[in-house]
Formats: sequence, structure tokens, C-alpha cells
Amino acid sequence: MRWTVCVRSKPIGLLLLVFVLVVQSGCATRKSFVPERLTPPDDLTGIQTKQIKDVIVSVAILTDEQAESHFGVDLGENGVQALWMRVQNGRNGRLWFIQNTLDPDLYTADETALMMQSHVSKRDFERLHQHFRDESIRVALESHMITEGFVFLPRVEGGRYVDIRLTGDAWQVEEAKKRETAETGLPSEIEIWEFRFGFALPLPDGEFDYERLDTDHTYPGAEIPDITLEELRLALEQLPCCATNKSGDDNADPLNVVIVGEAHDLLNTLTRSGWSFTHRISLKTVGRMIGSAINDKPYPVAPVSSLYVFNRKQDFALQRARSNIAQRNHMRFWLAPYTYRNQQVWVGQISRDIGVKMTTKSPSLTTHVIDPEIDMAREYLLHSLLAEGFVAQFGFVLGSTVAPRSQPAQNLTDDPYFSDGMRLVIMLSPDPIPLVEIRSLEWEQSSAPVAAGQSEEAQRYVRPIDPKD
Repeated sequence: MRWTVCVRSKPIGLLLLVFVLVVQSGCATRKSFVPERLTPPDDLTGIQTKQIKDVIVSVAILTDEQAESHFGVDLGENGVQALWMRVQNGRNGRLWFIQNTLDPDLYTADETALMMQSHVSKRDFERLHQHFRDESIRVALESHMITEGFVFLPRVEGGRYVDIRLTGDAWQVEEAKKRETAETGLPSEIEIWEFRFGFALPLPDGEFDYERLDTDHTYPGAEIPDITLEELRLALEQLPCCATNKSGDDNADPLNVVIVGEAHDLLNTLTRSGWSFTHRISLKTVGRMIGSAINDKPYPVAPVSSLYVFNRKQDFALQRARSNIAQRNHMRFWLAPYTYRNQQVWVGQISRDIGVKMTTKSPSLTTHVIDPEIDMAREYLLHSLLAEGFVAQFGFVLGSTVAPRSQPAQNLTDDPYFSDGMRLVIMLSPDPIPLVEIRSLEWEQSSAPVAAGQSEEAQRYVRPIDPKD
């Protein structure tokens, strides 16, 4: 925001008064409110559409530039993103859009307008206010109608998972239950009145590593074999224990996760489970990372350093950021030179960052300090995918670094860690499935991370059931 003072020749006392007033309160430069409405979907890119029975939902996220044009004010500067939605309700009954499942921190139209009031004059504010109201999507979606409009969300970088949930009127659901029970004698399957549409929407800015992901050319000219389950187990056990530095002569963090699934399903399910994309390392992103560390501020898409497997740095990385730059869960993935049941195999490394330190062993001169209880990060990934229903099968194989607490291993920047040496293997389910349908690969048994690290004293918290209790 710029501050301007335009003062003609006046007595010195008046000049001083004007100067004091400007310093104390400022005078914001405000643009005229002239929205240049886009015409969705013609003027939008990246639109995704899904259909369940006779309900069709389309979504797209406006770029900061598109949002400023359409709404006449800079939403991005105020931490707001505009999500465009179109719902075609072909059912014989009204549907309701359950907004809070999309984002519990979404902004109302009035709230968004109030956040933008400093950008327009008092005369234009009412027009701006009404504009946001008029552009908002309705919550009630009438039968055999197309309804479209915008939802205003907290701004995120890189991409976001959009969870759209629609449901019928309560009385319609109850009527459907009674009708189907009367006809079949069985409890009604009410999913015909409950719809869930999931979209993983990338938001590229030229800095994210996933933007360069091109799996068709990862192994140019090579024949990629499709291997059996037993061949897969053997191949995973024979992988190197760890990622390495660029020259390959020093071990880095352990390779402790494997996910089987196509790239788009992998990115979709991980973002849906709360994982964010990461920026590539550049002067711009390193500068931002250092600034965030100094000011103890979050950088939810901060870059991760390059490690090497299959003679190349990671194909992409993801993270689950926390309250500041020093704390996050992050993982790197490399595409393996084989498939299982024609599904891609991704070899990965996951750890939890608990601090930041300076080091000459990193090109950025800074690095994160990892939690030595590294198997907990592995479990965290499994649990985050289980919670969303994206695990079809899972198990463990040998091959990673075995490092007891009495002899911890170290990564490239001398952080100690301990592990049972197991690799978590996940067969991905692109669509959510119930927990009872998940199957075990029945390979190896991993240790319980927390219990393995506790002393004998902690045993007082685990005791036989006393009938008197």
C-alpha cells in the first residue's frame, strides 16, 4: 500500500499540520472500483468437473490476477482466494451445500468485503459490498437448476484439496429411508441423497517442484518391467538403505516409505490428507525461507534440500507445515524403474522437522533438524492416509537403516536418528474405502515407535486390568 501527500504552497504551520496528520493516520491511495467480470467457465483455466448420478459439480480457483479483475480489489494481498463453483442439480429435490466441510475458516461475503474496504472509497464500498454478496454461491441448490458462484477461502499456495459435500433436505432423506425399507425390507442406502465430490486443484506459480514432474520421461528409452508381488518385495528389500548426497558417497536420511499408485492419484490423495506441495530451491525461495526462520513465521510450501536416489534428486516433495518454519513433516519421492500391476512405484523418505540450524553442508547454509524418533514420521504418514481411507493394503519390508538408541545413525547434516529399519509399503486406493476393507500385506512386523523409546519407569502406565478398578 502506498501513501501519497499532495500539498500546494501553504503557510508553514498548515504544512506541518498536514505532515503530522499524514504520519499519524496516512492517506491510502485508492483505486476506482471498476470490476471487469470474468465469464466462467470461458475465462477460467484448470476447471475440474465430476458427476455422481444426476448431480454435476465443476470447480476452479481464480489466480490472484483473475480475482483482482473480477472483483475489482486485490484479494490475494488480503489473504483471500476465490473458488468458483457450478452445481447442476438434476434431482427431484433440493440439495444443500455444506460449506464448512470445504474449509471451516471460509469467509462470508460481508466479511470479505469488510476486509477490502481500505481499497475503495466510502462512496464505492456499498457497491463492492453488494458485488461480493451477488457473486457468492447459494447454499440452497434448487431441483433441476444450475447454480454457480464463488466461495471465499483463506489463501494457500501450491494447491489445495477441495471437498464439496451436498445433501438433500432432512425430510427427503427420511422419506427415502422409509420408502426403500418398505420396498426391500432392508435399511436404506441414503448415499443417493448425500454427495461428496473431491478435487485436487494445483495452483502453480513457476516455483513448485511438481510443475516439472514428467513421469513419461523419467527413464527415457528404458523398458519398465511390471513385476509380481514377490518380485516387488524383493526389489524393495534390495534398495539402498538411504538417500545420498549428489556424489553418492555419503548416506543421508533413510528410505523408509514406498507408495504404489499413479502420480496423479498420489498427489491427489496426499493433498487431500493435508500434505502441501513444496517450492524448488532458488535464490527467491531460500531468501524467503531464511526470512521466515529469522522472524519465526510459517512458510507452508518451503523448499526441501535435494537428496539422491536412482542417480537423481527427488522427483517431488511434500510437507505438512506447522506453526513456524522450523516445524513440519516432509517427504521426498523418487519414481522407481518398475511397476506393480501397471501402477507406478514411488520410493520415499519421510522425517519430521523440529528445528532449524545453520550448516555449511547445505547449499542454502540452513537446514532443518529432524526428530530422532524417525519411525514416528513413517507412522504419521500411514495414519494420515488411513484417516482419509486411501489405503487399500499396507505392510512393511526390511532394507532401511537399523539404528538402535544405543547406536543412532546420522544423516548428512549430523542429525542422529534411530529406527527399526523397516520400510512402510502402501498400496494406494484412489477412492476412499472403509477401514474394515483395508488388507495387510503380511510381510514384516514393525516395532511400536513410542514404546521402543520409553524406559522401564514408563511401564507403570501399562498394567493388567484389576477387577477392583
